[in-house]
Amino acid sequence: MKALQFLGTIPRYAFSMAAGTFARKAYYSPLSNVVLRDVDEPRLLSENWVRIRTVYSGICGSDLNLILLRDSPSSSPFVSFPLTLGHENCGYVTEVGKNVTDIKLGDRVVIDPLLSCAAREISEPCRFCRSGDFSLCENFRKGIASSGFAIGYCRDTGGGWSESFVAHKSQVIRLPDKVPFEEAALIDAFCSALHPVMRNYPKDDDTCLVMGAGVIGLSVVAGLRALGSSAKIVVVAKYPHQAELASSYGADEVVCLKEEPDYFEALAGTLGGELLKPIIGKRIMEGGADVVFECVGSTTSIDDSLRFARAGGKMVLVGLASFPKGIDWTPIWLNEVMVKGSFWCGGETYRGKDTTTYKVAVDLLEEGKVSLGRLLTHKFRIEDYEEAIEANLDKSRTGLVKSVFSLD
Repeated sequence: MKALQFLGTIPRYAFSMAAGTFARKAYYSPLSNVVLRDVDEPRLLSENWVRIRTVYSGICGSDLNLILLRDSPSSSPFVSFPLTLGHENCGYVTEVGKNVTDIKLGDRVVIDPLLSCAAREISEPCRFCRSGDFSLCENFRKGIASSGFAIGYCRDTGGGWSESFVAHKSQVIRLPDKVPFEEAALIDAFCSALHPVMRNYPKDDDTCLVMGAGVIGLSVVAGLRALGSSAKIVVVAKYPHQAELASSYGADEVVCLKEEPDYFEALAGTLGGELLKPIIGKRIMEGGADVVFECVGSTTSIDDSLRFARAGGKMVLVGLASFPKGIDWTPIWLNEVMVKGSFWCGGETYRGKDTTTYKVAVDLLEEGKVSLGRLLTHKFRIEDYEEAIEANLDKSRTGLVKSVFSLD
């Protein structure tokens, strides 16, 4: 079968790093680590596993970071090469192991990709998996699968950027009839926002600032409103089409960088803060947001987010950040701002019951409390992966919000 893989070899890495300074396409050229090739289907790792025929597989910012070699090398022990990319997956069940009784051939499913203790069939789950913090699992390198914190990062499971992949029965969630694949394809991105929202849920009289209006920032807004939050939501968007979507999902006010010459001044007005000018350097804000969801991951966005959090407030790092430099951390101690990280998804408490982020997302979609389909703006064939990567890297031209590979 055809699969888009990341080979992870040093010579190809060195080529891309050298040539990439002159041409970005070197990171996904035929000489790079990103290769479309014929591979064997991955086998079921035990009789507790199933095979999925991919319908849609999302193109995530983390995939692009890997392709562009922006990931920190410190994450490399938690993947195994060569890997087939694609962790945001939905499709049909085409094979089931003998021990799988509640999943049937032909079931429409979405896959929770984390390869934590249950999927790895660890007999004694780690302390984090016991408490439901599956994204913090201590066994991503152990058990019956090769190293990898998720499907799409493990050579044994395959990934959704191919015709099929395998998953443990604990990762499989049947899709309700009301939830089409176009909505299911957005669940993983939504969960990356829903998880930090649920873990840092604001009070109704709080003001939340969402920095960034890509698919994750928009999903933060959608998640807050789907869960019933009445907090004031202010969004910083880069492009007008993002601003429109933020408003449609329930943002109270949106500051669009393309339309606002001084967004510090605009935010001071909407957040009720006062801008102060240091002797040198950027302005700081007295006052600000109770909770800032940073959904970009850039040095500038992180630095600004700290300035926009009120004294005693909180900043939640949702965006992917590898090597941010030049950030002024003064607000953390001067204003006692709490900084929280958020990685992917995990266990949640919802309506008084222990569940997972993925299951909450499916419930919200089935109940009509959120609609994600409008965020899916582009579909690509796997053979057109270079075009897909370029479209994701030039969103100002393409108007792309979220894209997928279509393999059905």
